[in-house]
Amino acid sequence: MRTILVVDDEPQIAEIVRDYLRLAGFEVIVAGDGVHALEAARGRRPDLVVLDLGLPGLDGLEVARVLRRESDVPIIMLTARVAEDDRLRGLEIGADDYVTKPFSPRELVARVRAVLRRSEGRHVDGDLLRVADLEIDAGRMSVRRGEEPVDLTPTEFQILATLARHPGRVFTRAQLLDAARGTDAEAYERAIDSHVKNIRRKLERDPHAPRYLETVYGIGYKLVEE
Repeated sequence: MRTILVVDDEPQIAEIVRDYLRLAGFEVIVAGDGVHALEAARGRRPDLVVLDLGLPGLDGLEVARVLRRESDVPIIMLTARVAEDDRLRGLEIGADDYVTKPFSPRELVARVRAVLRRSEGRHVDGDLLRVADLEIDAGRMSVRRGEEPVDLTPTEFQILATLARHPGRVFTRAQLLDAARGTDAEAYERAIDSHVKNIRRKLERDPHAPRYLETVYGIGYKLVEE
């Protein structure tokens, strides 16, 4: 049974989310603040965290930063904040999805299932990543599309491998730039657009209608799940 950690300081909302998730077959842990959320995450190792941004004391963004430093647990941000900056900040930290209040509990359950499918959908064999018909060997830094080899530069490979480790998850340009810095010292986020353009040219059958590497406008990029 998958375990979900729900973090919200509004008891009524936490109770509704807990009840719907339990009805959907999940085990649920509830925490009402950031400190107890981190204690629960470290002690119980949940499969996913539903995290409110507007927590007292240690806020949701800081909790997300700590969680992301310590693990790859999927995070769904839950908040009344609708400004694009808040959404981008959550995604930049590494949140996997974002749901704004008021929300449908059924929609939230569907989002939880979708994010879990994405996180479990990685076919990893050692350093071997498989997404759709792509095979990415992190140890050899090689890529194949079906039976065809795809020649990428080290920077392009690091970007693609980062996306392939979390298919379906949206990465901001800043996150992809961090992944590429070990092999390329460019210091501006828009450089990622040029790398993505080059990856598509080499990887996609039609770079103008990409099948694998999709743009999420206003945020960044993702690798399709299938």
